[in-house]
Amino acid sequence: MFNRSEFIPDSEWNRFKEFSKDLETPNVVVNVHQVKRNFIKLRDSFPFARIYYAIKANPGEPILRMLADMGSNFDIASRYELDKIMALGVEPERLSYGNTIKKARDVKYFYEKGVRMFATDSKDDLKNIAEYAPGSKVYVRMLIDNTTSADWPLSRKFGCHPDMAYDLLVLARDLGLTPYGVSFHVGSQQRDIGVWNDAIAKATYLFSSLEEEEDIKLQMINMGGGFPAHYIQPTNELKDYASEITRYLHDDFGDDIPEIILEPGRSLVGDCGILTSEIVLISRKNNTALQRWVYQDAGKFNGLIETLDESIKYPIITDKDEAGAKEGEVILAGPTCDSADIMYENIKYRLPLSLKAGDKLYWLSTGAYTSTYASVEFNGFPPIKTYFME
Repeated sequence: MFNRSEFIPDSEWNRFKEFSKDLETPNVVVNVHQVKRNFIKLRDSFPFARIYYAIKANPGEPILRMLADMGSNFDIASRYELDKIMALGVEPERLSYGNTIKKARDVKYFYEKGVRMFATDSKDDLKNIAEYAPGSKVYVRMLIDNTTSADWPLSRKFGCHPDMAYDLLVLARDLGLTPYGVSFHVGSQQRDIGVWNDAIAKATYLFSSLEEEEDIKLQMINMGGGFPAHYIQPTNELKDYASEITRYLHDDFGDDIPEIILEPGRSLVGDCGILTSEIVLISRKNNTALQRWVYQDAGKFNGLIETLDESIKYPIITDKDEAGAKEGEVILAGPTCDSADIMYENIKYRLPLSLKAGDKLYWLSTGAYTSTYASVEFNGFPPIKTYFME
């Protein structure tokens, strides 16, 4: 049993229960005011940095409008995100095309819309930028190993070795682009702050070697995301991340710290959402089985894909949690006709023995990467609905 008050205070919980009491399950309710508080906290923790919210984490329009009004910039992954954010009146100068995997015609589309900052990690992509976005600023994403300490690693598909990043930045200059900086991502839900130290050291190498050998003076480090939300596994608080990362930057750059960009997603919106599901069925696989199978109306294909390999471990509470309540181990699964639709089987969640079909489960810290990952019509189930509490 989880202590709900450790994740959400009583006042916010009561407001959520009142707001959601008549909503059909499954659904996600996002507290926009809490997103605002998280943004202010991040901004104050890194006063020297520019924040580019990673829209993919939660592209809800109320969130985007609020962050735009707060002065946030935005990290864009596709032309569809670009159209959405520009429809809200956000200027292209506040946008970065952060996806290193993009079609040439999409590069052209972004350029025609006024975007002038592009990420890259390969020669062919860089050539496309030079052809279809001439004169733009480019930053090269470095490959950072984060497979052991990040709950959702991002170290294989994106980025290149620092030596290749060096060559790409030289080529960018030769192609008439502006070699603006380097980027890295330490992995989503990164719990080891020391990984930033290693990544910054690699960036420092590129800054110094390019200036000494090629007379290229880089201006910016994009440190991506990675700051955690609060799930089951403990993490340091944001202030600890900020103080250590700031120290790493001063250790490597002294007082001449380059422009710093942050691309938070999960850390801004993760803690601000609650996914409510309804229990469909509870069963046991044999007469003496100790574990119950708890099937609910949300699963991997409808909001909970980050339970893949049991990577993200959400706190789950029920209306029947109380001191002294008898509990038992459960296997949690979704409603679809797919045997992969099991959220937790190896990790032993314990839920009240009194649960029955029709009871609700509340998945805390589900404001990020839930509704955006949901399928459109698998088994005919519609996408999970998201509501915004302001």
